[in-house]
Amino acid sequence: MVASPTRKRDFDEEFVTETKMSVLFEVVLAANYLDIKGLLDLVCQEIADRMENKSVKWVRKTFFIENDFTPEEEEIKHEHAWAWEGVESDEDD
Repeated sequence: MVASPTRKRDFDEEFVTETKMSVLFEVVLAANYLDIKGLLDLVCQEIADRMENKSVKWVRKTFFIENDFTPEEEEIKHEHAWAWEGVESDEDD
C-alpha cells in the first residue's frame, strides 16, 4: 500500500514536531550521509523553527558551543539592546 502525499506529509510533520532535539541532530547526520535531501531539509527547518527567538545562552547550551566572549564583548549586547528585541532573555540578564 502506498501512502498518499497528504498522509506522508502529516506523518513527517508529526515526527519532527514530536521528536527531541538530540534525535533530530542524529537524523540530520543520517539524512546528510544517505543524501536524503527532503528529510534533511525537513529536519533542518524544524531545528531552525525551534531556534527562532531563543536566547544566545539557549543556543550555546543546545549546540554545545563554548562562550569565548570577553566581558567587554558581552557588554555589547547591553549597548545594542534593540538587536535583541523579540528574543528570549537569558536568565542571568
